[in-house]
Amino acid sequence: MKHHLTPGTVVLVGGGPGDPDLITVAGLRAVQQADVVVYDRLAPLAVLDEMRPDAERIAVGKIPRGACTPQDRINEILIDQARAGRRVVRLKGGDNFVFGRGGEESQACALAGVPVEVVPGVTSAVAVPALAGVPVTHRSLSQGFTRWCPGTFPPGIRAARSRGRRSPERRPRSSC
Repeated sequence: MKHHLTPGTVVLVGGGPGDPDLITVAGLRAVQQADVVVYDRLAPLAVLDEMRPDAERIAVGKIPRGACTPQDRINEILIDQARAGRRVVRLKGGDNFVFGRGGEESQACALAGVPVEVVPGVTSAVAVPALAGVPVTHRSLSQGFTRWCPGTFPPGIRAARSRGRRSPERRPRSSC
């Protein structure tokens, strides 16, 4: 990331595994320079205390069985704020490109002609074991590790159980 945010740009910041002390230096700098920070409940909320006093906070996201900001609306907010010439930070928990819809947000901005920068967060797949004192690799115990993620499918599509084929089984699509 550049040292100074450019007006009209969206910066997707991964907030790390939850402890505000574990956000990257680049992520913290982006939050400190932002004109507006768009955040959700999974972001390290104490990091918002580092914002400039005149910067705007916009809460978005999804609460299970509660308030919900649809992803299309989040994308609109990012684009509208950037087009207004503001320096926009989208603060997310974890790594914004691991189940964080960062790819969708980046794509929406790019399609709208809005410049996007990415500040990856420290992923919990490595941070959580480290915080517990468990190394994911150790020279005398293991020379590598595999991070396994279960497959996901677009809304409405489920894996067929027979012969590994996908079958389009439509389910009601959530607006979030």
